[in-house]
Amino acid sequence: MIGRITGVLLEKDNQQALIDVQGVAYEVDVPLSTFFGLPQPGEPVTLFTHFVVREDAQLLFGFLEGQERALFRILIRINGVGPRLALAMLSGMEVADFVRCVQQDDVNALVKLPGIGKKTAERLIIEVKDKLTEWDDQPVSPSGEPAQAGSKNGSLEEAETALINLGYKPQDAGKAVVSAAKILEESGQVPDSESLIRTALRNMS
Repeated sequence: MIGRITGVLLEKDNQQALIDVQGVAYEVDVPLSTFFGLPQPGEPVTLFTHFVVREDAQLLFGFLEGQERALFRILIRINGVGPRLALAMLSGMEVADFVRCVQQDDVNALVKLPGIGKKTAERLIIEVKDKLTEWDDQPVSPSGEPAQAGSKNGSLEEAETALINLGYKPQDAGKAVVSAAKILEESGQVPDSESLIRTALRNMS
């Protein structure tokens, strides 16, 4: 998994950055909020990244702020919201504004985002609200994620993200991880991220 890259910005165009990392150039798709914050070509840059592997493509998404990546990862776990739509949503609204809209059930503001209709906005509010409350109640790590390292919830999140990066659908990954956690707990094992991933993959094969 590629979680962060640091290198020299070679090009930036059409919401994509080309970054040279010790002779290897990575094409990174970014939201407009990150695109407009990129330095000039030839200058160093660091992006938090999310790597997506599909049958027909390998995609790398980048964010200047870790919290943007955190919200991106939450969004792509919602049924019907893929990486491209999540990127478009982040391009149309700042993270703080999105969190406010969800917390205040502001459907009218969310439907103004590209690709978001009323039903999708209502589903987003229902499915995302509980996940965003963690951002207020817990300290945030430098990567933008709630500080849950070593906790059961943190392990579940890490395992689910890993399965999604392997190409599994978010809803299938979530169900597989929950099932794996139950199996491990019933056998008296600690459900850390590594054991969750291995158990989930065995059950999904």
